[in-house]
Amino acid sequence: MGLTSNNTLVLAMAVAAVLFVGTVWLWPRLARQNWRTVSGRVGLLLATQVALFACVGLATNQAFGFYASWADLFGQETEQGIVVDHSANGSSGGPLQVVSSFGVPGAPDAPPETGGRVQKVDIVGRSTRLVAPAYVYLPPEYFQPRYRTRTFPVTVVLTGYPGTAESLVDKLNYPRTAQQLAKDGRMQPMILVMLRPTVAPPRDTECVDVPGGPQAETFFAKDLPEAVLAHYRVGKRPGSWGVIGDSTGGYCALKFAMHHPDVYAAGAGLSPYYKALIDPTTGDLFHGDRNLQNHADLWWFVKHRPAPDTSLLVTSSKVGEHNYRSTLNFIQGVQATNLTRISSIILPSGGHNFNTWRREIPPALQWLSGRLTDR
Repeated sequence: MGLTSNNTLVLAMAVAAVLFVGTVWLWPRLARQNWRTVSGRVGLLLATQVALFACVGLATNQAFGFYASWADLFGQETEQGIVVDHSANGSSGGPLQVVSSFGVPGAPDAPPETGGRVQKVDIVGRSTRLVAPAYVYLPPEYFQPRYRTRTFPVTVVLTGYPGTAESLVDKLNYPRTAQQLAKDGRMQPMILVMLRPTVAPPRDTECVDVPGGPQAETFFAKDLPEAVLAHYRVGKRPGSWGVIGDSTGGYCALKFAMHHPDVYAAGAGLSPYYKALIDPTTGDLFHGDRNLQNHADLWWFVKHRPAPDTSLLVTSSKVGEHNYRSTLNFIQGVQATNLTRISSIILPSGGHNFNTWRREIPPALQWLSGRLTDR
């Protein structure tokens, strides 16, 4: 059974319940003071506690989508470096290969012309040789005859770390939200390319071009746009491309818009931070290169580099978010540049979690839509 399977969660709950009842039933028999009975009591308590923690962990993972499989949980992913060659017409080759296609959650049986489609794809980096699985949302208009010659704006959507691309589809509901907003006339139809910022799992690359290692920033600034342009009817100008993400993905989204305004016209960071983290999950990202480390620090970039001609959106909460004060300071720093445009969503309260981001995604997508063109 898979890590995210409901059957796994039900089994864990059943085991916890049996152990709890067994502890209550057997406790009087283990009341004697000898090593066997004491060991029995310790064993029952330990087993019950482990089962309860497993239930909480499994339920939390299902709610927030931290890990997609047992291999992902234990750092044993084997997907890296494996390429499955498929394309929409069944032929092999190309920088973007379609693996499968399905309806938008919430309306899975609707035809593409009315419900749109979500395609699971592999994106192959021509220059970086990185391979990243992703999900691509195509709006209903993409399949309608009257739009057959139209190009569409694109928004790259990034998870946090560790995160899963699936969570953007079925937990944060990006395709369904975009579909409804466009249907209501609150945003233009756009293509969403949804993936993890971690293109060399299980390592957290912080979207950095690591010296002698994964060239993550180049993948998102060069390889991914080239792959999408080669496969879909999308706008070719910088004004057609935006990027949004939460947490680590939020930091990456802001960085891409600031470092590559010739690619991304707008970047939205939901609960972002503003400099690359260094911890056991990232390893040594900069190898002593101080210039590279400074370049990845958005505070430093605002103060020491020419202001990029791009638009930024940052979000936080007055209560519950750790980045509230740093976000206000970042807003002030960007405002002083007089060129980079910045907007914000500040909630009265909200944590660093899916529930908060689901409240911010609709206005953030509307904000992006207002800054992107379809040419």
